[in-house]
Amino acid sequence: MAAQALSLLREVSRLEAPLEELRALQSVLQSVPLSELREQAAELRLGPLFSLLNENHREQTTLCVSILERLLQALEPVHMARNLRVDLQRGLTHPNDSVKILTLSQVGRIVENADAVTEILNNAELLKQIVYCIGGENLSVAKAAIKSLSRISLTQAGLEALFESNLLDDLKSVMETNDIVRYRVYELIVEISSVSPESLNYCTTSGLVTQLLRELTGEDVLVRATCIEMVTSLAYTHHGRQYLAQEGVIDQISNIIVGADSDPFSSFYLPGFVKFFGNLAIMDSPQQICERYPVFVEKVFEMTESQDPTMIGVAVDTIGILGSNVEGKQVLQKTGTRFERLLMRIGYQAKNASTELKIRCLDAISSLFYLPAEQQTDDLLRMTESWFSSLSRDPMELFRGISTQPFFELHCAALKVFTAIANQPWAQKLMFNSPGFVEYVMDRSVERDRASKDAKYELVKALANSKTIAEIFGNPNYLRLRTYLSEGPYYVKPISTTAVEGAE
Repeated sequence: MAAQALSLLREVSRLEAPLEELRALQSVLQSVPLSELREQAAELRLGPLFSLLNENHREQTTLCVSILERLLQALEPVHMARNLRVDLQRGLTHPNDSVKILTLSQVGRIVENADAVTEILNNAELLKQIVYCIGGENLSVAKAAIKSLSRISLTQAGLEALFESNLLDDLKSVMETNDIVRYRVYELIVEISSVSPESLNYCTTSGLVTQLLRELTGEDVLVRATCIEMVTSLAYTHHGRQYLAQEGVIDQISNIIVGADSDPFSSFYLPGFVKFFGNLAIMDSPQQICERYPVFVEKVFEMTESQDPTMIGVAVDTIGILGSNVEGKQVLQKTGTRFERLLMRIGYQAKNASTELKIRCLDAISSLFYLPAEQQTDDLLRMTESWFSSLSRDPMELFRGISTQPFFELHCAALKVFTAIANQPWAQKLMFNSPGFVEYVMDRSVERDRASKDAKYELVKALANSKTIAEIFGNPNYLRLRTYLSEGPYYVKPISTTAVEGAE
């Protein structure tokens, strides 16, 4: 098969319009194992195929791209970087996006290889073309270019090539294409900055991080909304958070939230700013962040009372993030009756809102109420029990009702709530005393799809592995849970058939 492919490849190189041969070659290559092609790699002459790409013939280009995708996989990245430099450069400037994507996928293989990446770094023209691909209309081309440049920047030599040469000017030039392209470059800069303090230093010295932060705190509300997402990504790293704090950016974001009440357009950027603080709190210390920036907590509580589902959703998500660890739960508990009223609103939305918002509310409730066994103290258990009773008049009935709805996302989200509280004794007592609940847990026929079966199994596992379950549920029910657990999530009880004498 490989020999036949090589023969067809040679045939292609001799003809001016070899459409039939290209179709035949494409067909043959589909059945040639990659291992066979690799054995013949030294025989592969790809120049003619690359040349055919330069002709303005759509089907011919499509066939060549398909064939090259297969054949290039057989070549070592170092071989490609050394011997196909000119072809790769031409590919990046080709008018057909499929050729650019093919070329960038191979550049991606090269930059992943420690020996081959050096060849790219020594090819200034190729690097320049990769940068200019960020400015193209096709998002897939731009994303592939960003990914390659980000990978190149993982080395000291790569950082120097990008930030200490004419390439930086090219990057700044590409940014001027339009707003969308400028944000793509910011995305690349944040990705590089997130790797290490040294990478961040290169990016700040370039002036591009400062430019991003200037836009974040500028007057354009739509630009703010876009920039806060990137700044939040930077804040996921410790050195990124340190930098933002040192530059006074976190204080500036807090001040903008303070002034949001008098800004009629604040709904454009406020959700992103609140999310920023939510992530900051959980990555550092919920107590420290909430004490230093009280406006953040105030705004979250305010947003839960909004009539705007977008605002409510962000507030609910943020409460879920904030209360996902014990320190965050204690911060929320300190707000007293105000938090109890907030829980009541979340319980109301979980029952009455749109399906999407219901699921977000249920996810937040799961996060708030989960308490690992090793962190369970009498005080914390009393707290979660009190919170649960604040959700509605009959929370067990509320979640049972949601779990019987025909939408599997809601069904799974409600099961997740039960799973979150399943290892807490007060919740086990509620479950045991709730009519029909134990049978509902054991009944496999309720769950029809895989996701629901998995969610039910997680609930059974959480109950069965609890140290207090045998005492509260009783030994017979405990043994049923252990049996369910050992049979796995997808067990189907065999249907017994009785042989009747004389039956056919």
